[in-house]
Amino acid sequence: MGGDAKVFTFEDVTVHNKPKDCWLIINGKVYDVTKFMEDHPGGDDVLLSSTGKDATDDFEDVGHSDSAREMMAGYCIGDIDASTVPKKTKYKAPQQPHYNQDKTSEFIIKILQFLVPLAILGVAFGIRLYTKST
Repeated sequence: MGGDAKVFTFEDVTVHNKPKDCWLIINGKVYDVTKFMEDHPGGDDVLLSSTGKDATDDFEDVGHSDSAREMMAGYCIGDIDASTVPKKTKYKAPQQPHYNQDKTSEFIIKILQFLVPLAILGVAFGIRLYTKST
């Protein structure tokens, strides 16, 4: 594609999200992959799941071969207007309660309070059973 590449808005691209009409945004370019849906090694579901967003990360995470990257040129239909693409939000992990080592000992004490009497009862029952049978 030369300098006269068509520029699409994000909204233009997101409506093409069906098996018979599938466009993807990868590295600032717009690709019409409709004709490639049946031939894609990962299946058409992989491509469909990447519609409606910037699929660059999805594409790069897979580790496509050089021949796959060369093949992309045949499906490129233009560029994306970067100002229309929603900003990526960084993943923020949910707040986790601080791990308190002191509570671990409390947990062990509670388990022992349950298991020790149970073990004593088991030993007593075993002794009773053994003495009764002899």
